[in-house]
Amino acid sequence: MRHVVFRLEKDRFALPLSAIREVVVTPARFSLVPRSPPSVRGIMNLRGRVVTVVELSLLLRPDHPAIKPGTKVVLLDRGRRELGLLVTEVDGIEVIEKVGPPPPKAPPTVKGLARLGALAITVLEPEALDIAVMASFSRAVPSPR
Repeated sequence: MRHVVFRLEKDRFALPLSAIREVVVTPARFSLVPRSPPSVRGIMNLRGRVVTVVELSLLLRPDHPAIKPGTKVVLLDRGRRELGLLVTEVDGIEVIEKVGPPPPKAPPTVKGLARLGALAITVLEPEALDIAVMASFSRAVPSPR
C-alpha cells in the first residue's frame, strides 16, 4: 500500500495515500480560532475552502512542547470537512508492504510500526486522528455564558 511519509522534526510518520487529499505549503499565518484546543493552530483559506489546521505534534503528544513551525500542511480527505495536519516536512510517497502492530500503550492514532529501509516509521490511523481532533474540541475551554 502506498503511504505519504512525513516528519515531525526527526520522527517519521506515514498515512495511507488514499486518506490524503493534497499537501500544501504552510501559509505565512493562520486565522486564530477562539477557545480552540492547544493543538489547533488556526484556520486557513485554501482556494475558497476553510481548512482547520492542527499541530500534529501536539495532537499526538500533548505533554511535549510544540516543535518548530511546520513547513507543510497535509490535508486529510474527510469528505466535506477540511482538516490539515501541520508537519515539519513531507518526504514523499512510499510503498509500505508490512505494518507491524503498535507498541504497547500506543494511542489509538497509531496503527502500527513499519520499516522503510533502515528507517522506522510510525503509521497513523486517519480515522483515529479525525476522532482525536474532534475530542480535543470537547475538552477545550467552554465559552462563558
